Amino acid sequence: MTELLESLLPAIETELQRQIARLDQPRLEPFHDMLTYHMGWSGEGAGPEATGKRVRPLLTLLTSAASGTDWQPALPAAAAVELVHNFSLVHDDIQDNSEKRHGRPTTWVKWGAPLAINVGDALFVLSNLALTDLSEAYPAESVLHVAQILHETCLDLTRGQYLDMSYESRNDLSIDDYWPMIAGKTAALLAACCQIGAILGEADEAAVAVYRDFGHYLGLAFQVQDDILGIWGDETTTGKSTASDLLEGKKSLPVLFGLSKNGPFAQRWLGGPLTIAEVPALAEQLAREGARDYTQQAADQMTDLAIQSLRLADPQDEAGETLSDLANRLLKREG
Repeated sequence: MTELLESLLPAIETELQRQIARLDQPRLEPFHDMLTYHMGWSGEGAGPEATGKRVRPLLTLLTSAASGTDWQPALPAAAAVELVHNFSLVHDDIQDNSEKRHGRPTTWVKWGAPLAINVGDALFVLSNLALTDLSEAYPAESVLHVAQILHETCLDLTRGQYLDMSYESRNDLSIDDYWPMIAGKTAALLAACCQIGAILGEADEAAVAVYRDFGHYLGLAFQVQDDILGIWGDETTTGKSTASDLLEGKKSLPVLFGLSKNGPFAQRWLGGPLTIAEVPALAEQLAREGARDYTQQAADQMTDLAIQSLRLADPQDEAGETLSDLANRLLKREG
């Protein structure tokens, strides 16, 4: 870990805790505990493994610093994007009926779906309040611009989530239907993090645009790689079952490729619900039909576009080096 990351990560946690402390009030202790549990700070299994990697706030702060300014005033924006991400996770877990996150019971499993929905709503509102703290260091015009970007991104998240859920019951989809779904569900927030960081870093319009492109392609590459790991990954590394994507009917890129071939994989897929015992053989069949190679090529293409965009942005100093290192680690995941 670089010296810069050693400064950024604890600062991010402190800022997130400061924002969530708005709910640390009399009679609200159990509610506050629900949020701190979801964020990975309390309860059984709390700690770095439970908090996640904080990729989104890191991208925001590193992009700001790599544009040539101090990252510390941008901390409320970093907290805002992470709170948005976590609001979406709480709701996703309910919608996907997911019982585990980071190896721990999800919020809805511990407290029930109604209270978990309220936790997600609180995280969303806290993200908006965090943005208002930017007014202490930035002009109102910049704060409003950043707020507009994040609000439009939240709308993109709902679009992507709608497509993802609605696709599960459809068998008339093509590969072309995949990209708008992941652009909203995964890439939109990463693009916004980089765009917001560049704006707060006082980058010029051209640099802001290429930083946004970097985040967009980073998100696309990340999701395509996740699709590969979701079927052929190492469960001990990813922490995710390699059966779940196929069992849940996710229209991932490998699946859509397999359906387009109309071969043995497609015939079984269209034949009705799968059993867990069928999944290993079906994953092998999907690979034999070329889906794994095709998906890896798509991931490589998105990775190249992300790296090209980052080079065009020309991030500076230690922040620039750290940003490049972070991108390379994210784009070369193994499972």
